[in-house]
Amino acid sequence: MKFDVLTLFPAMFHSFMEASIVAKAIKQNAIEISLVDFRDFTFVKSRQVDDYPYGGEAGMVIKPEPVFRAVEFIRETNTSSHLIYFTPQGRPLTQEIVREYAVCENVIILCGHYKEIDQRVRDVLVTDEISLGDYVLSGGELAAMCFIDACARLQPGVLKDIESANSDSFEDGLLGYPHYTRPEEYEGMKVPEVLLSGNHKKIEAWRKEKALEITRERRRDLLDE
Repeated sequence: MKFDVLTLFPAMFHSFMEASIVAKAIKQNAIEISLVDFRDFTFVKSRQVDDYPYGGEAGMVIKPEPVFRAVEFIRETNTSSHLIYFTPQGRPLTQEIVREYAVCENVIILCGHYKEIDQRVRDVLVTDEISLGDYVLSGGELAAMCFIDACARLQPGVLKDIESANSDSFEDGLLGYPHYTRPEEYEGMKVPEVLLSGNHKKIEAWRKEKALEITRERRRDLLDE
């Protein structure tokens, strides 16, 4: 799976690409990340990509020309029809959406910055607008990293045991259940007896019960859905 990332700050991705699951996925050729600085596609020597908004307002807006030219450059080798723009106005990112994209060969991600990006880019180029949550970040880079990480761990062979991913939160519509490891007792706190019983049927029932309990307490909306 290849990600072409349009960003004004490619250096933000360097350590991200060199650590943990993402680094493993890149090493195994399960994913490829290409960083494109759309400052390289401006018409001016200063490489300025933003300008004041029409109508008057605080903040700056990313101009359409460098983005259109950068996407045209990318599509010389990547004919993907998917171009994602992360914005608070987008649909909330879910595990279901991640799984939809994780099977794609190519995805283009546009990282916005400043006040906004020219609406003509969104009207013509963007095929999906996604929100990471009901809050505002300085730019789309962190959201892009979250999305890439979520897709990378679902690629074949990246996780040692894919069943680990299949039992994560949201995979069955619920939040995850509690987990324990050694020692059996720590400062008076004990591992639930059922997990030590060896009775897999009872363990599965306990996990389901706990997942429902946690989901009911913290994300009732998931049960309503």
